Amino acid sequence: MTTSAVELMQRYYPQIYLACHKRHIRASSTAYRLSARDSSILVHLNETVPVTPTELAAHLSVRGSTLSAAIHRLEQLGYLQRKKMPQDRRLVALTLTPQGAKAMTETSVLDAGRVGAVLARLNRNEQKRALEGLALLAKASRQTMSKADTKESLKC
Repeated sequence: MTTSAVELMQRYYPQIYLACHKRHIRASSTAYRLSARDSSILVHLNETVPVTPTELAAHLSVRGSTLSAAIHRLEQLGYLQRKKMPQDRRLVALTLTPQGAKAMTETSVLDAGRVGAVLARLNRNEQKRALEGLALLAKASRQTMSKADTKESLKC
């Protein structure tokens, strides 16, 4: 990796963020009643790939007890569901509900209209390449965070 690649990332990412970012809103001012913290939990969930609360807490660098109340609240709102893991019925995993997916999209830090406007400036091939690049960066970011989580847990 070259320094220029780091510099380019430092230059390009803020431009994308500023172009697509929306103003922060209070949980009570939306129909979804989600805080920024709630939204950050939902964005880490998937409708089909389950994640355990322990994995999620480690990834978010919070204690399980801290996450537990938020999970309960999000479940009560109908945004996530707990399911027993088929391979080990003692374990519970979380998945995003369709209602949760909509809430997550609507409360994202990125404004859908602005993202759409940015993407509209690209042709189909450019959009595909840009999204593939973002997917690769997201994958590398998750792997980096996972390694950092592992290193932190080894320090204890």
